[in-house]
Amino acid sequence: MSEIVKLTAKDGSTVEFVNKDPVQGGVKDVYFSPDKSYVVAFFRKKLDLPGRERIEKIVGKYRTQIFEEVGGDYWRNIFCWPEKLVEHEGRSGIVVPAYQKCFFFSSGALEGAEKEGKWFASAKNFNHSVPPEEQGDLTKFIHICLNLSRGVRRLHAAGLAHSDLSYKNCLVDPKDGKACIIDVDGLVVPGLYPPDVVGTPDFIAPEVVATFNLEKSQRKLPCRATDLHALAVLIYQYLFHRHPLRGRKVWSQEDDVQERLEMGEKALFIENPNDRSNSFDDRDKDDMKRLQPWCDVAKLPYTSMGPYLKEMFEKAFIEGLHNPSARPSANDWEDAILKTADLIQTCSNPNCVNKYFVYNNQARPACPCCGARYTEKFPIFDFYITLNGVDYRPENRRMVIFNGQSLYQWHVDRQVVSNEKLAAEQQKRVGYFQLHKGNWLLCNQTAPDMVLVVEDGKRVNRPIQPGGYVVLKEGQQILLKKGTSGRFVNVKFVNT
Repeated sequence: MSEIVKLTAKDGSTVEFVNKDPVQGGVKDVYFSPDKSYVVAFFRKKLDLPGRERIEKIVGKYRTQIFEEVGGDYWRNIFCWPEKLVEHEGRSGIVVPAYQKCFFFSSGALEGAEKEGKWFASAKNFNHSVPPEEQGDLTKFIHICLNLSRGVRRLHAAGLAHSDLSYKNCLVDPKDGKACIIDVDGLVVPGLYPPDVVGTPDFIAPEVVATFNLEKSQRKLPCRATDLHALAVLIYQYLFHRHPLRGRKVWSQEDDVQERLEMGEKALFIENPNDRSNSFDDRDKDDMKRLQPWCDVAKLPYTSMGPYLKEMFEKAFIEGLHNPSARPSANDWEDAILKTADLIQTCSNPNCVNKYFVYNNQARPACPCCGARYTEKFPIFDFYITLNGVDYRPENRRMVIFNGQSLYQWHVDRQVVSNEKLAAEQQKRVGYFQLHKGNWLLCNQTAPDMVLVVEDGKRVNRPIQPGGYVVLKEGQQILLKKGTSGRFVNVKFVNT
């Protein structure tokens, strides 16, 4: 029978773990609690004074700051954060919640394995190792990217940086669009020397890689700017299942020099429109065929994710690749992803792996993933905003309508922001769209101010009462909410 060890944590609470078969991580030995609701992870090496101070601040000050403020419950699903400090037989340890069940494969050859991001970051792993029922769809990966952006944004707002943000330290669940940032005990804490972490290849910022051949004291250190490079790489990989910098360019026949140049000072975006010398090498036709459609950058380019993410990728991998200050912030990514989510349209091909695509203002919309054309007419809302409640101007934001889609408070009221601070009432939809007998309907559920302002070129000012609906037509103008925070929409139809 396994020995159950009881400890008193630094906060005075009782901690138990089963002293048997620890899981060995990079720097810690991990033991499960008897009920497997948490784990106790002991550092194999003795912590130095800065290391101990870092862990104490992460478990104490920063945990309180993040989880006990407004929206704190939201972050419990985004971070696997250490909760307590323990000591046992001369070793320091931390108590961390066990991973949620959704972050373990439930079928296929990987059943029981953790859903490390690596399984979803490359076409080879995604196409051949992940069972179809675990692959999710484009909307779920967009939500994963949104959650990761929010997590990084929250760390940075607290003055922290991850130091080793990568697919090794992010668990993802494409079935439900969930993501969780782990290994939080290695954060870069203000006022303390960063942890001795080299980082994970593929995610280390070019300015850091470029200094690998220098003395340790001269190397670039992880910080928020390096997190932003890693975040951009993660988002690109989860949406395209390929790496944005690993192409065909050969800088050296020596592996270590090639790695330092390819990912460091000579790093070049594989889709850089000004220099295509690092695009994929398609000499191995059979291998490329097995990795379709993800490795075909002509078929599935970064621009296929719409105008908002296009801008982010260009800032991250062209303007900001060697200029850290030009990289988009986590908040920039979050905003672009939210806007992109409103451009999603369903794919007409039931066998499409993505199941959805981003409408990119095409005259004849087609899913770039599988090539299927969208053949039905559908409406688009172009949003307008006002500063005085009278004059409206374009917001540079739109919403593509599909059958069953929901309208939320953050669509009708620009003062309501879709983030972790949303109250439960604000998360309920206020309306929805339905295709009924060839007509597209906007069904108002709870929006009190909705008005059909213009129809057939005439001002009608007809209220759309809660419980009522309006048949959408080309050229209609609809006020979603009165006041300076309310949005106004112009209705257009895409005639496919």
